[in-house]
Amino acid sequence: MTKNKAYSVAEEVAHAITHGVGAIASIVGLVFMVIWAVSYGDTWHVVAASIYGASLILLYLASTLYHAFPWPRVKRFFQHMDHAAIYVLIAGTYTPFALINLRGPWGWTLLGVVWGIAILGVILELALEQRKKWLSLSLYLGLGWMAVIAIKPMLSNVDAGGLLLLLAGGLAYSLGVFFYVWKSLKYHHAIWHMFVLAGSVLHFFSIFYYVLPHPDIV
Repeated sequence: MTKNKAYSVAEEVAHAITHGVGAIASIVGLVFMVIWAVSYGDTWHVVAASIYGASLILLYLASTLYHAFPWPRVKRFFQHMDHAAIYVLIAGTYTPFALINLRGPWGWTLLGVVWGIAILGVILELALEQRKKWLSLSLYLGLGWMAVIAIKPMLSNVDAGGLLLLLAGGLAYSLGVFFYVWKSLKYHHAIWHMFVLAGSVLHFFSIFYYVLPHPDIV
């Protein structure tokens, strides 16, 4: 079992509320994106929006339940789910860009590598009783910034606004890690949650405006 800092009841309430809001927003976002994709896109858009939206819901729901339950065994179970869901969300965020904007050799290669690493991360998270935090953080950050490998095709196939939102979201997630590891700061984990929410919002708009189609509506 991973040894974690004991949070106060007030801190855990803050943790559950912040990501509870994220879970509700993710459900609304998924429904909205799928309806939009069905209305104005094709099967690829629907699949991409569904995978991304589902990965958002999984992350925020797992995190909310982890922080909401006080019982050690239940809490430990959802903690593993929470950490595993981070890999799924990272891969889920890549998916729309790989399936729609890149497609072709670059898109399929990036999609395969990202999901392969994500699945490996999930397996390690669920299989290892003693979690190696440094390994998890390294995999999260490495996987999250793997897009730089495909920077040339991304620049050619994603509008500048979408790339800026994608970059801003990645920076929000990455800067939040600073507060995640700042254990002595009260409510440091809730602050980390706010950075995660900010990153998710930025990536949501990047995908909605620059991956999904926006035909002229008369």
